Amino acid sequence: MSNEQKKGGWRTNKWVRAAIPALLLHCSIGTVYCWSIFSQEIADYIGFSKSATEWAFSFAIFFLGMSAAFLGNVVEKDIHKSSLIAAICFAVGMAGTGGFIYYGGKNPGSVVALIGIYICYGFIMGVGLGTGYLSPVKTLMLWFADRKGLATGLAVAGFGAAKAIASPIMQAMLSGLGENGIWQMFLILAVVYFIMMFTGHLLLKKPEGWHEPSGKEAKPSIIQVIKTRPIMNYIGIWLMFYINITCGLALISQEKAIVKCLGLAASVGIISTVSAIFNAGGRLGLSAWADTMKDRNTVYKIIFIASIVLTGLVILTGGISNGLGNVGLVALVLALIMVVNAGYGGGFSNVPTLLSDNYGMGSISALHGITLSAWAFAGLTGNQLATWIVNHSGEVVEIDGNMVNPTGYQNVLYVTLALYIVALVLSIVFVKGNKEK
Repeated sequence: MSNEQKKGGWRTNKWVRAAIPALLLHCSIGTVYCWSIFSQEIADYIGFSKSATEWAFSFAIFFLGMSAAFLGNVVEKDIHKSSLIAAICFAVGMAGTGGFIYYGGKNPGSVVALIGIYICYGFIMGVGLGTGYLSPVKTLMLWFADRKGLATGLAVAGFGAAKAIASPIMQAMLSGLGENGIWQMFLILAVVYFIMMFTGHLLLKKPEGWHEPSGKEAKPSIIQVIKTRPIMNYIGIWLMFYINITCGLALISQEKAIVKCLGLAASVGIISTVSAIFNAGGRLGLSAWADTMKDRNTVYKIIFIASIVLTGLVILTGGISNGLGNVGLVALVLALIMVVNAGYGGGFSNVPTLLSDNYGMGSISALHGITLSAWAFAGLTGNQLATWIVNHSGEVVEIDGNMVNPTGYQNVLYVTLALYIVALVLSIVFVKGNKEK
C-alpha cells in the first residue's frame, strides 16, 4: 500500500476521484440533448428552416460515436489528456456555435453561419462529447470493482439527467436575455461548462494500485481482444446496442407530437421531464440491478421484452390514433414512452460493464469507444427514420390547435417493433454468458 493510500483522505476517495468528476463531465456534455429546446429559435434567428438546423444535432451524435471509436486508445492511455480534450472541445464548440448564431442573426440566410454551426455544434462539440463520455467510465469501474454497474450507471445517469436539469435553466435564460438571448446563452454556458469539466478533469484519477500495461506487458489489439470470444458475440452486442438506440431515438424524437395527439399539449413539458427522469432512472436503476444478475445480458432481454409487449399493445389498440379522450389508451401510450426511455438509458449504462464482463478490463476504454460507433450511426438513422415514416404516411390533422399525424406516429411503431424483436433474438442467440461471473 502506498503512503498516499495510508494517509487516505480525498486523494484516495473513490467518490472524489471517480464519481464526482464523472458527474461533472457527464452532466455537462449531456446537455447536447437540450437541442430541441432552442433549435427553432436558432432556425428563426439565422433565417433557415428547422429541418436544416436539425442536422447540427445529428452531426453531434455522429461525431460523439466516431470520436469515441477513434480516440478510445487515447482515453485508455491517458484519462487526463482525454478529459482535457473533452473540456476544451466542448466549450470551444459551444462558444463557436454562439458566435455563428450571432453572425447568422446579422446575416440572415448565410450559409457560412449554418455550416459554422454544423462544424462547432456537430464536429468540435462532438469530439468533446465522445472523449468526455469515455474518460471517466473505466476509472469508475476500477474504483467500484464490486459494483461496476452502479458506478457507471451513476455517471451515465448524469448524462441522461442533464436535459431535465438544464432545460428550465436554458428556457429561463432565453426569456431573460431578450432578443439576443440565443447566442448569448451559448457563450455563457460555454464558460460554465468549461469550469465544470475542467474541475472534473483535475479530480479524475485511477486507483493507485492500477497501472496500464506497457512494454512487454503491452495490450493485445482490439481485434485480438474481440477474438477471445466468438466474433458473433461482439457483433451481437454492437447490433443490439445500435437497435436499442435507433428505436429509442425514433420514438423519443416524436414524443412531444405523440403527447399532443392524446390531447395533452398543455402537459408536454411535464411529461417530457418525467420521461427524462425515466431515462436517467433506467441508466442508474437497470445497471445497478444488473450487478445482481448472473449474466448482465439478462437486463437487455428484459428491456427488449418489455418494449415489444408495450409496443405490440399500442399497435393492437391503435393507442396513438384512438387515444384522444380514452384514459386507458392514454395511460398505455405514456407507459410505452416511459419504458422506452428507461430501456434507452439502461442500454447505455450497461454496455461498458457487459463488455468488461465479456472481454475483461484491460482494453475496456478502446473497446467501449468502438462500440459507441453504434451510437454514431443510430444518431443518423433513428430520428430520420421516424421523420420519413411520418412524412410519407398518415394524414396531418388538427387536435386542440396542434397539427399532428397520429397515423404516421402509429406507423413508426411497426418498424420499432420489428427491430426490437431482432434485438431480442440477437441477445438470446449470439450474446453469450459472461467470462468474469
